Amino acid sequence: MTQAKKAFITGITGQDGSYLAELLLGKGYEVHGLIRRASTFNTARIDHLYVDSHNPDARLFLHYGDLSDGARMVTLLSEIRPDEVYNLAAQSHVRVSFDEPEHTGDTTGVGAMRLLEAVRLTGLHCRYYQASSSEMFGATPPPQNEETPFYPRSPYGAAKVYAYWVTKNYREAYGMFAVNGILFNHESPRRGETFVTRKITRAVARIKAGRQSELYMGNLDAIRDWGYAAEYAEGMWRMLQADAPDDFVLATGIGITVRDFLEASFSHAGLDWQKYVKFDPRYLRPTEVDALIGDASKAEEKLGWKATVAPDELARIMVDCDIEALEHGDGYIDQPRLSGWPLHSELRRG
Repeated sequence: MTQAKKAFITGITGQDGSYLAELLLGKGYEVHGLIRRASTFNTARIDHLYVDSHNPDARLFLHYGDLSDGARMVTLLSEIRPDEVYNLAAQSHVRVSFDEPEHTGDTTGVGAMRLLEAVRLTGLHCRYYQASSSEMFGATPPPQNEETPFYPRSPYGAAKVYAYWVTKNYREAYGMFAVNGILFNHESPRRGETFVTRKITRAVARIKAGRQSELYMGNLDAIRDWGYAAEYAEGMWRMLQADAPDDFVLATGIGITVRDFLEASFSHAGLDWQKYVKFDPRYLRPTEVDALIGDASKAEEKLGWKATVAPDELARIMVDCDIEALEHGDGYIDQPRLSGWPLHSELRRG
């Protein structure tokens, strides 16, 4: 019997981590995830994947740790010995990165180097995925692809550029199978509630239910390439199955404004967005990224990956889920929810 592949995912409790864990478990992997120690649980996105660790069929295990602790990364990787490492952890909110630039640089940027160095020090012959971002392109005009120059416009974007280049450096210096997935905006019902798309679709659900009367927004003219996160998880996995390491853009190739997303979301619920949306300058960034539209033709050619959910369809999916979530009093309803995670003191530590 062939032994199951092992994957190690940082940021497993986030949107992307939950979809990736789901995908890998479906492919027969044993999945190990990194979570930070906290006084409250933050496992809502992966609750439906849980099987008691005492069960011999359990294939999902969580471990305490943080990308600020390089020694812990060495210990974990030495014990788990994963075949694939996916670095999805970051302080990923662009606007917040202006308020917490040092923390963003340490976790999003230097954290990637700590994990790469841990792979090197443990002598693992694994494949490494770095979650890069379209925010690295910043002020460079669209369409953007793998050859487009970087011009980040936020501490988050700058930190991602550092992580991108250090991944390439470790690939070239040490012969690692290390890849950068340059993902354009990808959203879902599991997206955090402070991110603009989820903020909009949650507000639509609450306004329709009579629980909210206004929605405050910042720049409505920014153009983004919004895809469906579940599809992008498949793209991440495909990058690590390639014959040789390379860097890939994942995107829909369709750009719409925040205003367009507002209109699609509100109109799907039978509402006129202009009656409810108000401007708040506090949501503006000190430096704005005007337009991000990706060219994913390389991924389609070499990986066979292509986005199928367009931004307007994504808006409808998210609105429907948030309306249903509000009716059920739940936050994430695109998958069944199970209870039963062990207490933090019982979490498997390797």
